[in-house]
Amino acid sequence: MRILYNSKDLKFKEPFGTLTPGQSCRMCVHIPALCRTREVFLVLLSENGAEYKRHKMSLAGADVGYEFYGASFSLPEAGLFFYYFRIRTENEEFSLYRYGFDQTNMEAGELWQLSCVPESFHTPEAFYGSVMYQIFPDRFYADGILPAEGKLTPYWIHENKTDIPAFEPDENGEVKNCDFYGGNLRGIAQKLDYLKALGVSVLYLNPIFKAYSNHRYDTSDYMKIDELLGDEADFSRLCGLAHERGMRIILDGVFSHTGSNSRYFDVYDIYGDGAYRHADSKYRSWYDFEEYPEKYKSWWGISTLPCVNEMDDSYREYIFGGDDSVVAHWLRAGADGFRLDVADELPDEFISQLRARLKEIKPEALLIGEVWEDASNKISYGLRRRYFTGGELDSVMNYPLRKAIIEYVCGLDEGYGLRRTVMDLAENYPHQVMHTVMNMLSTHDTPRLLSALSPSGAPENKRERAGYRMSAQDMEIARSRLYCAVFLQFMLPGMPCVYYGDELGTEGAEDPFCRGYFDWERTDGNPVLGFFRTLAGLRNENDALKTGSVIVESDGAGRVTVERRGSGELLRAFVNVGEPTTAEISGTVLLSEKCEVENGSMRVENYGFFVEKRTDL
Repeated sequence: MRILYNSKDLKFKEPFGTLTPGQSCRMCVHIPALCRTREVFLVLLSENGAEYKRHKMSLAGADVGYEFYGASFSLPEAGLFFYYFRIRTENEEFSLYRYGFDQTNMEAGELWQLSCVPESFHTPEAFYGSVMYQIFPDRFYADGILPAEGKLTPYWIHENKTDIPAFEPDENGEVKNCDFYGGNLRGIAQKLDYLKALGVSVLYLNPIFKAYSNHRYDTSDYMKIDELLGDEADFSRLCGLAHERGMRIILDGVFSHTGSNSRYFDVYDIYGDGAYRHADSKYRSWYDFEEYPEKYKSWWGISTLPCVNEMDDSYREYIFGGDDSVVAHWLRAGADGFRLDVADELPDEFISQLRARLKEIKPEALLIGEVWEDASNKISYGLRRRYFTGGELDSVMNYPLRKAIIEYVCGLDEGYGLRRTVMDLAENYPHQVMHTVMNMLSTHDTPRLLSALSPSGAPENKRERAGYRMSAQDMEIARSRLYCAVFLQFMLPGMPCVYYGDELGTEGAEDPFCRGYFDWERTDGNPVLGFFRTLAGLRNENDALKTGSVIVESDGAGRVTVERRGSGELLRAFVNVGEPTTAEISGTVLLSEKCEVENGSMRVENYGFFVEKRTDL
């Protein structure tokens, strides 16, 4: 008989998930009676592993060969904690650790995690469970080619929208990223009704501020829209039209570095007061020069992306502190929040102060962080981050979920890995963050979803990958996997985010091949687009999918069940990427794929799935 403890089961820990300071928590461990237990302690550790406190657990009951030892406690302050149990029996003394998903082990294993978040920490409810859509602005839709007077040069515009994005280095071995397709803010505004019909209510735009490159992560002027995209009037008009349709606009905040070709650094002396050319520049303190001016700290060693000192007083005043700071200016122009690029490289204090200013200006604005791991316990550059325990971020990009879903539908995980990822996140993230977490399956930084699901993969040679399109046989499998992956994305907690063009079944390997121009000729009668619209409709019509609790189960044979409960309803989703199987149904089936009802049950084929709804709870 094993010692029993499962932090995800209310029988052993209540409440589920994170705590707030002063909130009572009860834990109970079930120990076989034959152990003849003498003493049990709950041992709490601080985030650095040092012992924080011990709570003696008392005998609270017994049943069928087990004795139950329990303790109630509260935490006086927000923070990240870990714990294990110390048990003394008649014959031995040992520590009890977590083993796997819900098991325990003596003397070896993992610590359990317990986060305590500020009671005042809230995320904007208007975003809960919303359908997001990510747009790479140059590649979505061009409403004419704008004059672009003042655009940083050199640059060129593709005459053919079906061209593959430029990727080969020039004669100096550099990839300039200066090829454009002419997409602009007016084009996005013109396609808002398309997005509304897709069920989208949140638009996330990759950088739109003046920059040299097509990706615009090398900011030249935070206070100016890039000339090829339009101007501030175009942006405000876009926001106004979006708001009329119940949509919100999230901007990309690139605050860990600027471009070298910027008014702040000004390597080419275009602006006349940059830190590189003028030692007495008002921007000089923003940058770290090891040997002025040629040797300076840059993002990942890329010379065109000089890093900034985020805690410099004048920089913080410019970005968020001043009356017309970058954050204040664009929120007042119509933006509804920011996504913080490379949040791991921004100091906690910077994020915390930015968030406070953001909420002061627009309380319901959303702040998303780019974090590639579990954000609740992330260590970055040797420091434990306080994204949630410090009440800093409303949301993060959910890369762990992306990885788990792709591995599951590709058969690299039989279901247990996906179950653990979802339930660990549900346990580690505050519930209000789980309602706003950004669940994406592809982005501008990753291969497109359909290509990531190809059974044969892409060629190793980059030149061959550029125009690679999978075979009809591979496409059939990849599309079946895509349907399963997106189905899960829309069934799970958070905000499902569609990367522009994925709803058409667009192919594309890594950057820049995942950044092609949207093929508007493929929107009529596209079955993949119809599938996305159906899923978004289901999500928008069912509160349980937007804000309900989640339980994920798996039989380890490629079958996963997701239960979402809330607002007096239960939605149960079933996915099968294994051998054909039969699943029980007890409610109204809302959607099914590769399924057939047989004698009151559902026959589910390989890559089949369905979702049913019950209201008789």
